[in-house]
Amino acid sequence: MEIPTKRTLLLFSGRSNPELAQDLAAHLKQPLGHVALSTFANGELYCRFEESVRGADVFVVQTHSDPVNEMIMEQLLMIDALKRASAKRITAVIPYYGYSRQDRKAISREPIAARMMADMLSAAGVDRVMSVDLHTGQIQGFFDMPFDHLTALPLLAEWVRREIVGDVVIVSPDAGRVKVTEKFASMLQSDVAILYKRRSAEAHNVSETLAVVGDVAGRRTVLVDDMIDTAGTICGGIDLLKAQGATEVYVLATHGLFSGPAIDRLKNAPIEQVVVTNTVPVPESKRFDKLTILSVAPVIAAAIRAVFEDTSVSEIFGGQNQL
Repeated sequence: MEIPTKRTLLLFSGRSNPELAQDLAAHLKQPLGHVALSTFANGELYCRFEESVRGADVFVVQTHSDPVNEMIMEQLLMIDALKRASAKRITAVIPYYGYSRQDRKAISREPIAARMMADMLSAAGVDRVMSVDLHTGQIQGFFDMPFDHLTALPLLAEWVRREIVGDVVIVSPDAGRVKVTEKFASMLQSDVAILYKRRSAEAHNVSETLAVVGDVAGRRTVLVDDMIDTAGTICGGIDLLKAQGATEVYVLATHGLFSGPAIDRLKNAPIEQVVVTNTVPVPESKRFDKLTILSVAPVIAAAIRAVFEDTSVSEIFGGQNQL
């Protein structure tokens, strides 16, 4: 008996970022699959796929945005249901990977939550993971399976080339982002500056920016980070750059979380523009005049197509995704 090889790509989305999922489907020319997702009265989640997934190569898109724990659990349930329905390969597409900042023990008796996330995805039955601009690259090492680490840096670099005229200085928000900042600066053939900050060991989202290493006086500056959460670090860096004589400050980040006072802080900050991607949905209530949102769908869609066709993902980025 001989059965000809047949491969089927199916794309499903959770409820965290439907606009990005629709954008992905459009770029792939692949309709979103039908899945019933609901919440019971007691807060428990329910999932049922409304079409056959047997033998299919399935991609489950879910960003870990607010409410983050609910979105994570929903994706885990979807993966479990696919595994039990005999999907051939399951890829978790996570534009923003939740708990990525808890990737190590900074003080005693803390969890390594990013590793726990990897364990839960593995236990649910995922075969491959895809994410964009992890907080730290070593999170890939928490998985015993293929992990495609995508990056939005070329997308952001193209925006800088298009929108900012003249010489710019690329600024790292802290010492931990220097390597990524240097790679971004090399794309633009720009100089690099570094902000020195001190973070509180006792309180979350609290840091103090103390000094600028590099020449920013009389120059346009571009502050690049992986995420903007409460914007406290970003705004502290903006104030210091202005105090050191920077003429213009632009803020670029892949993930716009915009928690708590972030929007008010950014609205009142002396900046030209804030640029983020749509890895995390930004509701209308959090949008403001100086905010630009770029679609990361072409990047993710290209990676999904490469994985499905068993071609190179790194070639999409020219090897620049190894951050």
